[in-house]
Amino acid sequence: MEYMEKVTVVAREGEEHTVEEHNLLSVAYKNVIAACRASCRIVSIEQKEGRGNHDHVVSHDLSNIRGHRARIESELNSIYGTILRLLDAHLIPVAAVDSKVFYLNMNREYYRNLAEFKTGSKYQAVTIEISIVTARYSPVSSDTRLY
Repeated sequence: MEYMEKVTVVAREGEEHTVEEHNLLSVAYKNVIAACRASCRIVSIEQKEGRGNHDHVVSHDLSNIRGHRARIESELNSIYGTILRLLDAHLIPVAAVDSKVFYLNMNREYYRNLAEFKTGSKYQAVTIEISIVTARYSPVSSDTRLY
């Protein structure tokens, strides 16, 4: 987390990152997010198993599972919000073309991951945001291949 905070400060100063720096940023966020996503999946499985088998899981346990899932989702929302704001406000606008493509791919991946655990109107809100971001950066993506 310390590295991510340092990168945030550098990005706010408007400096272009080296290839190594933006790779480190990507890996740092992926590592933090991977742990939360894995926890979210495990809790989802526990929640589904608890709904189907009420003999072994009391309602108190289901309540604890729901509370834990809400905390994990809140943490994921915070992490995704931080990196998406950093990308949109500081990294993408000042990036050279190759870096911009890299950051746009990060942006797309994080929105996709964010939508992964949303349901109903929250899922729709994320998909609308994805459409807006895609439209905003379409001139870059039409000139440059996004992987």
